[in-house]
Amino acid sequence: MKILAFESTAKITSVAVTDDLRRIAGCDIENGLSQSELLLPAAEALLSASRLTFDDIDLFACTSGPGSFTGVRIGVSVVKGLAFGRNKPCVGVSTLASLAENLRGTDGFIVPCMDARRGQFYSAIFRMFRGELKRVSPDEAIGGEELCKKLSDISRGRKIYVCGDGYEQAKELFSRYGLKTADTPFLLRNESAYSCAAAAYRMFLRGEYVSDVKLSPSYLRLPQAERERLEKAEREKSQKTTII
Repeated sequence: MKILAFESTAKITSVAVTDDLRRIAGCDIENGLSQSELLLPAAEALLSASRLTFDDIDLFACTSGPGSFTGVRIGVSVVKGLAFGRNKPCVGVSTLASLAENLRGTDGFIVPCMDARRGQFYSAIFRMFRGELKRVSPDEAIGGEELCKKLSDISRGRKIYVCGDGYEQAKELFSRYGLKTADTPFLLRNESAYSCAAAAYRMFLRGEYVSDVKLSPSYLRLPQAERERLEKAEREKSQKTTII
């Protein structure tokens, strides 16, 4: 099965082409350009180098969030556009599950941490169990202190592997709480289209795929502009109530 996968939810723009789990081609780019400028040209270049076309792809995949609201929308939109009219299945992979895929095979807990700002991480907890990567907690926007308490309750001294663009902040925070963390190799810390493709392949085998029409993003919380609008409306409402 030929898979074309996109990762655009964080700073790195990543594209990969695989045959089942075998990597055919891939690239990771962080040069200041936007994902909208990079995704399709990178995909076209990789397919051309692999002597493939978009019509040769059997499964289109992308990380569907959480992450940058703009990046999430771009990745999902690109996949929907490519799959449209080709009647090919699509898979939207949780960015956190894709990050955990980076560390498949480790012995311990895997905790992807993406910087969600406002003192929060986008995070989830995973663990390898009998050779399989198992989810322990759902994707959520969570405060650092709450995440530490959750890990303290379940880790019981086992190693904790951190990955994602919140790697440094999370490692420092976990250390202050006395949590034992392993050093994740640099190349395994960041979001990766290959990991997205690998996770998408396993999801496809379980029947977890959709049409381009049903592919949708997962934001976990409202965009900043919408949150600010609601907060402003709440303040104005409070002020009116006080005056009355």
